[in-house]
Amino acid sequence: MDAGCGAGQLLAELRERGAVVSGFDASAGMLEQARRRLGADVDLRVADLAEPLPYADNSFDDVVASLVLHYLRDWEPPLAEVRRVLRPGGRLIVSVDNPFAIVLLQHQAGAQPNYFATEHRVEEWTLGGRTTKLTFWNRPLHAMTGAFTAAGFRISVIHEAKPVPAAREQFPGEFDILNAFPGFLFFVLEAPEHN
Repeated sequence: MDAGCGAGQLLAELRERGAVVSGFDASAGMLEQARRRLGADVDLRVADLAEPLPYADNSFDDVVASLVLHYLRDWEPPLAEVRRVLRPGGRLIVSVDNPFAIVLLQHQAGAQPNYFATEHRVEEWTLGGRTTKLTFWNRPLHAMTGAFTAAGFRISVIHEAKPVPAAREQFPGEFDILNAFPGFLFFVLEAPEHN
């Protein structure tokens, strides 16, 4: 399951690799794009990760939450719901903004961020000629790992990825900074067989 699947790019990639996929997003418009990409046979639902999920207990082997948790102030209910829908032995695979990178960028911009606080951040983005404000919640690494373990997950991997070499062609102006700067954190979390 892709939690916060957006337009379905990751679902398409996973299905191409042989996975049976499901996904949800809070945006019906994004799900329309995902439906066009994936077809009518994929289980796509409008749902909000901050609310109870419309899936039965123990429904999924893996849940992916890619760049989604940082939109939420409180991680406890969403992580409990993901834990509920995962089968024992299943995995939650998470990517988030690297908290150190965010604080460093804020500091370079003249702000006085507090790395150790869970803080609200608003960014203004212009996409397709339209400007919108996105709301994020910065939290330190220890708050992330604490939330994962409090929800009953075991942390098996924490990884700071670098871009693949092919990204140099796609992002020539940004590649060197992406290759030298820790932009994202990736976690693989296991739902233990027994609590």
